[in-house]
Amino acid sequence: MAVERLEEKIIRNALIPGKGIVDLFVQGGKITSFSNPGNRNDEAQIYDLNGWLLLPAMAEPHAHLDKALTADQVPNPSGELMGAIKAWIAAAEKGTFTHENTVQRASKAMELLLVHGVTAVRTHVNVTESIGVSSLKALAEAKEKFKGLLEVQVVALMNSPLTGPGSEGNVQALESAIEFGVDFLGGCPHLEPYPNEMIQFMLAIAEDAGLGIDFHVDETLDAQTLTLKELAKQSLERGFPHPLSASHCVSLGMQTETVQIEISKLLREANISVFTLPQTNLFLQGREHLSAMPRGLTAIRTLQEQGVLLAAGADNVRDPFNTMGRSDPFETAALMVMAGHQTPEAAFGLVSVNAREAMGLEKAALEIGDAADFVAVDAPTLGTAIADSPMSRRVFKNGNLVASSDQRTTIFRGL
Repeated sequence: MAVERLEEKIIRNALIPGKGIVDLFVQGGKITSFSNPGNRNDEAQIYDLNGWLLLPAMAEPHAHLDKALTADQVPNPSGELMGAIKAWIAAAEKGTFTHENTVQRASKAMELLLVHGVTAVRTHVNVTESIGVSSLKALAEAKEKFKGLLEVQVVALMNSPLTGPGSEGNVQALESAIEFGVDFLGGCPHLEPYPNEMIQFMLAIAEDAGLGIDFHVDETLDAQTLTLKELAKQSLERGFPHPLSASHCVSLGMQTETVQIEISKLLREANISVFTLPQTNLFLQGREHLSAMPRGLTAIRTLQEQGVLLAAGADNVRDPFNTMGRSDPFETAALMVMAGHQTPEAAFGLVSVNAREAMGLEKAALEIGDAADFVAVDAPTLGTAIADSPMSRRVFKNGNLVASSDQRTTIFRGL
């Protein structure tokens, strides 16, 4: 019986940091080898990058695609987190967003991510007593349009409360979300009236459903709010067997170094990954501080030093939670350099290799045997790519070209 040979692809003249200009070979969606330029001239499918910088594909570990691109429709005059939450819930309950509108916006946001070099995204999608799984249905339709182009993980973002009085409707909505089909369960323990009980409840529900958890955790500069420690302790006590992520973790950055180290060690032991989200948290946090304004970032350095898996994401894009953003991880990386004091190399790792690992995806670090997900950029160095964010890019998934964009500059010097 003849064995079908998988088509080989050659990515020619790629500038890879640490390797220089090389040819890269792909077969079956994996990187199989590297060689000096032009060493082989067989009949494989060839993409010539002409010396463009080749980098691992980026991943967006924390998005809200159901909310994307609504800043003009849902104003948030206070600019604060609770103002954004209230504005969004009010607009949703009024029926501001139709199924078609949500599909269109989510699809546009996915397109922006893909063309910028993102081949995987995890999105939180609101599920409440009033709207049920309507937004999940819209995201499922948008997701289908990008099948084979963009991996999309969906988190059911539950409304509060999930335990105690008044929780019945939200619990029913949670059950509906699990039945509909999601990849992760989410919520906001620090906004719950009974955070410890909510964490216990959600860990049990997720374990029974065979799902991971991705919580919004301690999105506040109030150092007295610290549900992250309870999450780590409960996860360890019950031996939670599925992936567990904590997004934001802003108040951890307000703790003493001793407390930061203590909690970071718990997080590492519990195998909890942390997503820092500079765009949205720099936008939302700190407005009440007229002097010595703190940054809305987690304890980045301590988490890294203690071996916690840390990634960075954009979070909200042009909605009431963040009126800016362009769905480009180079923007996130630049903020991690400027506000998070990372090197360009470390910052890029947070939005690419680390993000994929934290999302449980196949490794794609431009090494032999890795998934052939990468992005070519018209830039001479990584630092230049992050700083300039050039829009001349070629995006590859499994070795296939899936998106392309070109930027032109013309200077008219007069007569």
